[in-house]
Amino acid sequence: MTNSSTSTSQDVQPVDVDAKKRELHGWQYWIVAALALSASVFHLYTAVFGLRSAMYQRSIHWLFMGGLMFLLYPVSKNRPKNRIDWWDWVFAGLLIAGCLNIILNWEVITMREGAPITSDIYWGTIMILLVLEGTRRAMGLPLPIMATIALAYAFLGPYFPGILSHGGFALDEIAPFQYLRTDGIFGVPLGVSASFIFLFVLFGAVLSVSGAGQFFIDLSIALTGKSRGGPAKAAVVASALMGTVSGSSVANTVTTGAFTIPLMKTAGYRSEFAGAIVAAASTGGQVMPPVMGAAAFIMAQFLGISYWDIVVAAAIPAALYFFSIWAMVHFRAGKRGIRAMTDEEVPKIGPVLREGWHLLIPIITLVLFLATGYSAVKAVFWSIVCLVGASWLGDKKYRMTPKRVLNSLIDGAIGAVDVAAACACSGIVIGVIGITGVGLAFSSFVMSLSHGILPLALILTMIGSIILGMGVPTTAQYIITSTLAAPALAQMGVPMMSAHLFCLYFGVLADVTPPVALATYAAAGIARSNAIKTGFTALVVAVAGFIVPYMFVYNSYLLFQGSLIRIVLGCATAFLGIIGLAAGVQGFFVTHLALWGRAALLSVPLLLIHPSLISNCLAVGIIALMFVIQKRRAAQVVSPVLEENPEQ
Repeated sequence: MTNSSTSTSQDVQPVDVDAKKRELHGWQYWIVAALALSASVFHLYTAVFGLRSAMYQRSIHWLFMGGLMFLLYPVSKNRPKNRIDWWDWVFAGLLIAGCLNIILNWEVITMREGAPITSDIYWGTIMILLVLEGTRRAMGLPLPIMATIALAYAFLGPYFPGILSHGGFALDEIAPFQYLRTDGIFGVPLGVSASFIFLFVLFGAVLSVSGAGQFFIDLSIALTGKSRGGPAKAAVVASALMGTVSGSSVANTVTTGAFTIPLMKTAGYRSEFAGAIVAAASTGGQVMPPVMGAAAFIMAQFLGISYWDIVVAAAIPAALYFFSIWAMVHFRAGKRGIRAMTDEEVPKIGPVLREGWHLLIPIITLVLFLATGYSAVKAVFWSIVCLVGASWLGDKKYRMTPKRVLNSLIDGAIGAVDVAAACACSGIVIGVIGITGVGLAFSSFVMSLSHGILPLALILTMIGSIILGMGVPTTAQYIITSTLAAPALAQMGVPMMSAHLFCLYFGVLADVTPPVALATYAAAGIARSNAIKTGFTALVVAVAGFIVPYMFVYNSYLLFQGSLIRIVLGCATAFLGIIGLAAGVQGFFVTHLALWGRAALLSVPLLLIHPSLISNCLAVGIIALMFVIQKRRAAQVVSPVLEENPEQ
């Protein structure tokens, strides 16, 4: 959108993650920049001096985000992108006026709670329509359609069958409920966007300007380049490192993929596989501590626990996911005989760390602040401060000068608009769920359909999460599925943390699940590969993501719960299961696998979903037996070669 953006992802040509946004210049740019800068200043101010009360904080946040939404996104892709249409000024003005109505008249509004006046109904109706239209522009049709269906359900309740039936609500009830309560548009999702998410997006923008993207890529290649399949392993590590500070699948894909995908293709990987590795690894950024994706902050609010608790619980499952992709790469390289990188191609780790060590300071600061009990708001604020200061310890081309700081504040606010739109629109759905009581009905429906059988309930939730995640952003998908499905799982004895993470994981995997797989399409654009083939390849590469959630539902130690011995032993067997899974999928362990060998190794992770002493021993035995058989087979293959070529 801006003529001064320095975001790394915007320098990538094959895929433009901001293709929908306007590219403004002149006085229109400065108005948008001033609005974005004001948003960043407001959120930094409240981070230091304390958040305002719920409706004030959320209304001011939505005033900025909603106004930017209409000024940045045209009504259709056919409209000119170098200027703002007059009706968008009107829409932005109406949305800002609706927020100001709450900010300036909140005390009066609270005095008449339960008895809305005519203006409340008008403003509520206008705000609902603006949220639906703005979200359509920023996020596409699926989420607004879902919100519209939810509203129709609220109006037409008596016409629905069975447990879905309810008394129905009129517009003069729905509109004020959605507009003037913390259960609708200004509900928990937008509240989390207003308090946590905005600041973490801002942190990512500042980190990007400071050169962290290139540092992470260089560090990844230095660490992995000389091992088998080095370029692909570098892509996995780079995506994991980027995922620690950025929860966007597409942004991670274009940032790391622009460099690592060409390297993988040069090393001998097919275009589809190279794109799939980057897409699958980048998608894992949404579940990679310490930042994770926006949904993690909402999870903390829903569960009423600290964000640090989410970070700790998510650590082992994220490690299993990234390790599975690493193992896929390793076995694939062995199967195809892909070489390691040469000394000339691999940067030395010493010079890389000397040049970029200061970029690790803000990440360490963030982890320490979270671990010592500070709120996520305080932690990320001081991490931003440390980042600006630490930038002066490195190369001068990445130093955060006043101009760079201003640009990153503007870019950060603009980058937060999409998530805010998704949160506001999700609030409409949450409001309908709350006012109609359909959440309890859905829980009863899942219980009835699954007959109280937990594995069946988990499969139903998985299917629903993936289908929903294909159409809406991860944040919105998590909000809706966790509100509907998590209570049903909890009734069957699943801990709430496990139930919520289960919903999150399968929503995240939608980014690599065709036909709607945004991260895959971004990677395919860079790899110049067939998007559908890349999508299905990414689905295979990310297959561990479909098993790990079942493992932590049945095994709480994978969420760092239980005794230390149980956690260590449980994690060890889980990692063995991931090795078996990757080897079985790729058809290579020590050497090429026969069909029966692949089947044996693929059974290992299934044995560990609901482990017992017998299943654990059986899984370890299969891995050990296959390793011995494969080593002997490899030796038999090598020996004749050495006899024929003694000089080797």
